[in-house]
Amino acid sequence: MTTPQNRGRYPGFDVLEQADHWDEATRKVVLDRVHNVPPIRFFDADEIPVLRTFCDTVLAQDCEPRVPVLEMIDAKLHAGQHDGFRYAGMPPDGEVFKLVARGLGDEFVRAPREQRVATLTAMSKGELDWDFLDPGKAWKVCMRIALGVFYSHPWAWNEIGFPGPAYPRGYSRLGIGLSETWEADPAPQRDHDPVKENIGP
Repeated sequence: MTTPQNRGRYPGFDVLEQADHWDEATRKVVLDRVHNVPPIRFFDADEIPVLRTFCDTVLAQDCEPRVPVLEMIDAKLHAGQHDGFRYAGMPPDGEVFKLVARGLGDEFVRAPREQRVATLTAMSKGELDWDFLDPGKAWKVCMRIALGVFYSHPWAWNEIGFPGPAYPRGYSRLGIGLSETWEADPAPQRDHDPVKENIGP
């Protein structure tokens, strides 16, 4: 079993053990996410460290193994896969990422974690002094895409106990509080806040 940073709430659960229950097309797509990390083709060399640091910071991926979020974002943008809408006055999603890299700059990469978190908190509130991009809307664009690709990866599924695609097997135990025999059992409740533990107050 692999989870981001080897942290998870479902000890021993590995969604890939369910792969034989998926149809062939689904199995191929899901396994490809694990075994074939795409090359970076959309972002420029100077944008990569800034955006990688952005992704690692917002997703609290501070050590290996990491879900290859930046590579997956890059593949999505390189293929021209957009979500079908964009905020008024905002450029296309790929351009938003490039402008965020420009706005954060190399100093963001070198900054200590606390400073990076403070910068991104200000970005999320639209408080960065950018005249080239609305930072609050840029935050929403980047987070929508980053979270989407992160939680499409089987390692993230292991972390949250998601058993993966139910097709063609389906679900049969539909009552409140019921789970299938092949779903994971969570670890005992912890006495501390994992959010504060991983990303601070």
